[in-house]
Amino acid sequence: QVQLVESGGGLVQAGGSLRLSCAASGRTFSTYAMAWFRQAPGKEREFVSTIVLKGGMANYADSVKGRFTISRDNAKNTVYLQMNSLKPEDTAVYFCAANLRDYMGIYLYTPTVQWEYDYWGQGTQVTVSS
Repeated sequence: QVQLVESGGGLVQAGGSLRLSCAASGRTFSTYAMAWFRQAPGKEREFVSTIVLKGGMANYADSVKGRFTISRDNAKNTVYLQMNSLKPEDTAVYFCAANLRDYMGIYLYTPTVQWEYDYWGQGTQVTVSS
């Protein structure tokens, strides 16, 4: 079991910045990658970014490339999402997720779909005003 707790959400004006944190506990030594997804009102949950904990390979949705940066602190079992140049369309609940799959010792694959993730946090609200 892995428990995930997100923090750092809030209300910000367009153009502003926020940093989300996701603290993991439990069976964290088996975690291959951690990701951020988001869900806006009336829309499906969508991929934002992911990072492979060993090696740091990262991937981003096109909509956030160049504005968001994912990072991890393995010693603290924490993943961060630095969000800059925020836009009203970034408004959503942001969820942290953990992937505990085995990719045969290869740490280059960056999972981007929901079913590849085994554990989820409760989410943190990000609201960007125009």
